[in-house]
Amino acid sequence: MSLWEAGQAKASGNAHFVYTRGPLSFGSEVERALFRMEEDTDGGMRFSSLCFISDHVGFQGTIKTFPRDFVVTEIDERGQLVSKAIDESVYEISKTQSEPSHLVKKPKLNIQDVSLDHEGEEEATNLTGYSYGEESHQSGLHKEDSVNGVTSKCEKENVDLLSSLLDGKTHTLLEQFACDIKGMWNSKTELIEPSLELSLGRILDKSQRAVLHSAVRQKFPFLITIGKSSEIIVKPNPEYKELCHLVSEEEALGFFKYLDAKKENSKFTFKPDKNKDHRKAVHHFLNKKFGNLVETKSFSELNHSAGNANTAITVRFREKARSHGKRARLECERREAVYTAFTLQKENLEMFEAIGVLAIKLGVIPSDFSYAGLKDKKAITYQSMVVRKVTPQRLKNIEEEIKKKRMNVFNIRSVGDSLRLGQLKGNHFEIVIRNLKNQTNDSASLSERILEAIENVKSKGFVNYYGPQRFGKGRKIQTDQIGLALLKNEMVKAIKLFLTPEDVDDPVNKAKEYFLQTEDAKGTLSLMPEFRVRERALLESLHRFGMTEEGCIQAWFSFPHSMRIFYVHAYSSKIWNEAASYRLAAYGSRVVEGDLICLDEDVDEHVSSSKVHLVTKQEESARTYAIHQVVLPVLGYNIQYPDNKLGQWYQGVLSRDGLQACRFRVPALKLNVPGCYRHILKYPHNVSYQLVHSDINDKVEGSHDNDATSSLSISFDLDASCYATVCLREMMKGDV
Repeated sequence: MSLWEAGQAKASGNAHFVYTRGPLSFGSEVERALFRMEEDTDGGMRFSSLCFISDHVGFQGTIKTFPRDFVVTEIDERGQLVSKAIDESVYEISKTQSEPSHLVKKPKLNIQDVSLDHEGEEEATNLTGYSYGEESHQSGLHKEDSVNGVTSKCEKENVDLLSSLLDGKTHTLLEQFACDIKGMWNSKTELIEPSLELSLGRILDKSQRAVLHSAVRQKFPFLITIGKSSEIIVKPNPEYKELCHLVSEEEALGFFKYLDAKKENSKFTFKPDKNKDHRKAVHHFLNKKFGNLVETKSFSELNHSAGNANTAITVRFREKARSHGKRARLECERREAVYTAFTLQKENLEMFEAIGVLAIKLGVIPSDFSYAGLKDKKAITYQSMVVRKVTPQRLKNIEEEIKKKRMNVFNIRSVGDSLRLGQLKGNHFEIVIRNLKNQTNDSASLSERILEAIENVKSKGFVNYYGPQRFGKGRKIQTDQIGLALLKNEMVKAIKLFLTPEDVDDPVNKAKEYFLQTEDAKGTLSLMPEFRVRERALLESLHRFGMTEEGCIQAWFSFPHSMRIFYVHAYSSKIWNEAASYRLAAYGSRVVEGDLICLDEDVDEHVSSSKVHLVTKQEESARTYAIHQVVLPVLGYNIQYPDNKLGQWYQGVLSRDGLQACRFRVPALKLNVPGCYRHILKYPHNVSYQLVHSDINDKVEGSHDNDATSSLSISFDLDASCYATVCLREMMKGDV
């Protein structure tokens, strides 16, 4: 059976991931090693597509015997375990450690206008040419703000600010980039390479990114800054150059500083201009380019020395743009909102269930909670969360009450904004594997097998699959199937998939079965247990809006955005898993022409397009790259596909699933999926382990050579979005 035939069989049946046993053998039999079709109990097909990267034998054992056997602790962006007590001083803005900078060429990016309040900096930002209140200063009257060799107080402060935010090398590269751009313009070079740009690297802290955006644009108004994920890109500002054709460079400099500062009730006045046609051209340019933000008017003023009146153009922010625009309203709401951060500890509890309990106790809704990542249910987990509209004291008041629900909250403090998915460095795992024994027909020492397995994974890594918990534990319906329905705008189908019962005789599945038979949301609510927060929220919306297409859209909005997008990401994750197996089946561990490579060794999360390079034939021949540098696209609207058989495979899968024309946007649910890139291999860090030996009389069945090893205690760190169960699967060579 070919890979394509296997894919078609999967599409037509009820597909589930199951793990292959034994190492991947690259060669002519690889398809049979990777894809095994088995009859499922319900007559469908099981699809096996997960493989191994190393060839050790492995061992058998049991994880998650007890929740305490699987402890997961988030590692925040500063590299600290969130279970530790917080030192408030570490949250002060400090020198940013950004990634190495380099000039790159990449596709068109969207400008992200980031505004920032500079409290206590009014004097520093009172630039030549604009004022506050009714007082106005004309451009060019204050020589201290001239761009011709004299640095103003404001510019000195911006230089100091840039020095504090950027490392020395990046700051030097920025200065050189700015100098090069000005040199091109001053040499009358009209055409500048449109994709010429400089990356300042990734800035993880949102507030620091905002400060850096503003500092760069204030210091170099002829440049623009663009945000993509957490990366800041600097490019030439073509509008600055265009304005310089109409007014002096000093005036253009002052105007763009004024525009970036966004100070309320401020004005900017150009130099007096007697030429009406020229003033008309300036008015036209400003209204065409910035008319949604500012308004312009000409005012006459008496020139006492000449005895006649001069007319100057004055610019001020539009009241609507400043006070009533959507961005301004959202920014105002964000500033007025109360945000409380805390560490959530939970035991043997699903994260969404925990959020539901907290929401009820605090009198808010689940969408008021934000978090950096999802955590296992059957485990003890520690993770950062932020809740809106709840004060720290109010959260502290429920500490004792929620302990009865196997939850605890601590490190409670006020913060300025919500968390976003992926806003963490990784996770620390402390795991106990019990019931250890050799693989079937393996007579070697169990202890030696375990040590061999650990060392192999430390040195060779593991295939960076998304773990099975990404797709839910249902056998009939998995989360990726719901995500596919959402991408195809099949809202009613997605609801029915979500409420499809499993073959388990319990109140939850009885309620789901009743709903599918009757579509009676109110009656189903009376049957659905109170602790099923998501199901009940969905049913309440369906009862209110009905089981129509529009009603189902409204029902999905009973889930927070992070939960809605989770289902779409599950589908993208499933396709990535299949792609990883196909890539290894097709080319093994060789890096070949058309592969995508991550150029930045320091990137440990999802990779952005600017860091990706297409391998050439010459680079393949020279073996320039290694397999651990290969990345595969996670589906979305802003990705590049490999230029080899894998790229063709992606197109075939999209066709198979009816997504040939999919733009990976679901406007009805406000879902946008740009996509990203994910390393095909990952490695555990800071690995430590201990073999626990039982009494010789309690020798474990299946062990050999008087080896009485009964359990393995192992701890390690993984980068964000990596799965410990996948790492253990590579180690043990089997299901975990």
